[in-house]
Amino acid sequence: MHRDNAHRLPPGHVVAPLELVTVDGEPVAVPDADRLVHLQFRRFAGCPVCNLHLRSVARRHAEIEAAGVREVVFFHSDADELREHTSDLPFAVIADPDRRWYRAFGVEAAPRALLDPRVWGPILRSVTLDLVAVVRHGKPLPSTSQPNGRIGLPADFLLDTDGRLIASKYGSHAYDQWSVDELLELTRVGVGR
Repeated sequence: MHRDNAHRLPPGHVVAPLELVTVDGEPVAVPDADRLVHLQFRRFAGCPVCNLHLRSVARRHAEIEAAGVREVVFFHSDADELREHTSDLPFAVIADPDRRWYRAFGVEAAPRALLDPRVWGPILRSVTLDLVAVVRHGKPLPSTSQPNGRIGLPADFLLDTDGRLIASKYGSHAYDQWSVDELLELTRVGVGR
């Protein structure tokens, strides 16, 4: 599914209230009346490239929370499969196997997700780390069948407490997302508006 830039949400867009449910059955309201919300759109359950990025977010989760940000991460896999791969993440994980929210936010899937040379280093590093985790800790491998494909692109959105989009990033390849440092800088800029 390829979408042109016309489907992308511009800064200042107000996201209507969402009532989401995590893979563990917990309700998540977006926007959050008390803090900013960082919506992350990732690929599939067990995606090595996504895991590499999410490990960096999990390591600095306390710092992100201290900045007044709630993390909400979407995957286009079903909840049962996601629970196997995300049980140790300290933030909300949302299953979106029908890509309802991906479409609503204009998040694409495209072959360039894996073909861009800038993603090859992170792919190699992430696959190596995931294989070590499989061998040493018995972590599950991703399913060989991904009904929604493997070529999704990441996207990030930062919403204020009223649902106004402070900033967004639509990735151009599979490892093109905000770093934690970029997110924290955006929170400082966004809160000051």
